[in-house]
Amino acid sequence: MNFERVPYLTRAIWGILAIAFGVALATGLWANAFVIITAFALTTLPMIFSNRFQIQVPLSFLAAISLFFFGTLFLGEIFDFYNKFWWWDVLLHGSSAVGFGIIGFLFVFYLFQGDRYDAPPWALGLIAFSVALSIGALWEIFEFVMDQTFGLNMQKSGLVDTMWDLIVDTLGASLGAISGFFWLKGHSLGLSGMIEEFIQNNRALFKRLATRPKNGKDD
Repeated sequence: MNFERVPYLTRAIWGILAIAFGVALATGLWANAFVIITAFALTTLPMIFSNRFQIQVPLSFLAAISLFFFGTLFLGEIFDFYNKFWWWDVLLHGSSAVGFGIIGFLFVFYLFQGDRYDAPPWALGLIAFSVALSIGALWEIFEFVMDQTFGLNMQKSGLVDTMWDLIVDTLGASLGAISGFFWLKGHSLGLSGMIEEFIQNNRALFKRLATRPKNGKDD
């Protein structure tokens, strides 16, 4: 792993997790220690993926992913933020779904090798939405497995919590997918900067990328 490509926020999170892990071991809180190790492992995955496939992921995106896992597993489970703050779950699921919508868009756009004229904007938006919602559904399965296997309480109120999570995931996935759609149409919704940065940093993945018309419209 290239440590220089690790955001400072992620490094800070790793430091907090390391201290918390030591405290959990010293006090015999084995469930907490397991959650902390899981959170740490998940925060390393984006960097490992980036290095393995030689993809330059924006540091802001890497930091956001680390912050999500830190917020949902460490703060949410160990410090019970889900029960202390009613909006915590909504914030995490909504923001992550937006990110997954952008990831879905970039993945499909990569399959078209960056040909923004051959890739139908509505189709890319729909697939990006589907990818983001699928990831959200997989996360709900992950929560269920953790609760059933290790006695955690990630699903809180069960079905009601799961359904609200999926509703928020749907809204967030829609926003991410719509951002990609309008980017292809030559417009910006505020999230296009991350899309633009990723594509410019990985031009080799988008070999057929054409220059966007100056008038902001497709030919």
